[in-house]
Amino acid sequence: MIDPRTPVLIGAGQFVHRGEAEACPLPIELCATAVRQAVRDAGLAGLAPDMVDCVATVRFTVDEPMVRAMMPVPAAANPPAALAAALDLAPRQLIETATGGNMPQALLNTICDRIADGQIAFAVLAGAEFLGSLNRLVKAGRMDLVARHAIPGEATQERIGSDRPGCSPMEHDYGLSFPANTYPLFENALRAASGVDLDAHRAMMGRLFAPFTEIAASNPYAWFSSTRTADELVTVNQDNRMVGFPYPKYLNAILQVNQSAALLVTSYAKAVELGIAPERLVFLHGCADVNDIWNPIDRVDFHSSPAMAVAGREALAMAGCMIGDIDAFDLYSCFPVAVQLACKELGIDPDGGKPLTLTGGLPYFGGPGNNYAMHAIAEAVRYCRDHRARRVMVTANGWFLTKQAVGIYSSMPVSGPWHRPDPAACQREIDALQGPRVIETAEPGRASIETYTVVHGRDGPRMGIIVGRDLSGRRFLAHTPKGNTAVLADLEAREHVGRGGHVSRDGARNIFVPD
Repeated sequence: MIDPRTPVLIGAGQFVHRGEAEACPLPIELCATAVRQAVRDAGLAGLAPDMVDCVATVRFTVDEPMVRAMMPVPAAANPPAALAAALDLAPRQLIETATGGNMPQALLNTICDRIADGQIAFAVLAGAEFLGSLNRLVKAGRMDLVARHAIPGEATQERIGSDRPGCSPMEHDYGLSFPANTYPLFENALRAASGVDLDAHRAMMGRLFAPFTEIAASNPYAWFSSTRTADELVTVNQDNRMVGFPYPKYLNAILQVNQSAALLVTSYAKAVELGIAPERLVFLHGCADVNDIWNPIDRVDFHSSPAMAVAGREALAMAGCMIGDIDAFDLYSCFPVAVQLACKELGIDPDGGKPLTLTGGLPYFGGPGNNYAMHAIAEAVRYCRDHRARRVMVTANGWFLTKQAVGIYSSMPVSGPWHRPDPAACQREIDALQGPRVIETAEPGRASIETYTVVHGRDGPRMGIIVGRDLSGRRFLAHTPKGNTAVLADLEAREHVGRGGHVSRDGARNIFVPD
């Protein structure tokens, strides 16, 4: 007997626009298209105005202050209200999420809480990006088209998630506000902690992501349709330039896409009332949301993710299964280290033969801003319908391996009342952790490298970013000397984690020169 208030996914929709930039629907229209796809997927004729209790949208990247500071893009005041109007719906609840790739899964977790509590019975979730077309429109000076994104009105009253910046002002000053600069710090630290040399590590990254390209190539909603070999992914050339050592372009998430996804979630009783076919139902068996120590510079180390381990543990416990019972995964894959750490922290064998992605991953399927995980959930719905009695785990990651959300899905019904344990208990476990002391101004003298990266532009290497430790074990950030290309080349030629050197001050920043 299924509890009437058990939350259940009844429909999933996706959409991709590959045409001319001028013809690309704006994010609200992209969302509405995905919702209509989800309605058809559920087998419904349509949505009556009073049928839906809640409309929720994942925050558009173009509405983030940092993006608007770089691009003259007007913000949409109330995306969920605009989407409800586009669909002719009159929901009682309107929700917008904060920034973060974790937010689609975190949003679904919250919606399921409210369904199980009887607050709502039917919710529409959607998200989209049109950064692929937006960049072209801005470059072409078509601000008349860009301006259509502005949606006047009162701001969304309810926002789920934290709007806290992803890094501290000090980290921002050293370039750590850009994911392509920050994730390599974790990658290089993980490589060194694993005892793998640079050549073997490079080959491993290629082998890890090559199967992702094959899955993306077979996915009709993926941004890229070509497969690439492991060697192609990691060989640096004119088409695959280095971005942030050790990641060439093909190993980076691609945000310049036009994609949308939507989910329909109801109570089991509502699904029965609507006549949804039993074979269309997919259940969220386990879920969790946990944040790591917020600022990367404050983490315990750069080669682990305690929050990922705790989130996975809690989701599995809620689902009543073990990691070996999961049949397929969609591991958040903005960069290789996110997948590697998920495997490490969750106990997944990357060579175990189980899919690590259902979409094709953010570098190949596409990384539509904050909304990628909603596409992953949509693919999980399809997988669970096609493979009865199997389980899928979706992981979602926000900021810099900071915010972790996990969901476990199956077509098998949930047994007993749906209940998620209090997320605050898990968070207290992480909040009790403590990293090394961080100093903003390093004292001149001997120090060593904890991790590092070399940031590249289209014209070649630009700067080295060092996370260092002084002789007292205190952690600091530094750049390499400006214009010293020999140091940058050496950083990429051999292992530098653990290497000694000298730190000094140059104006407002620490400067590190390796031995």
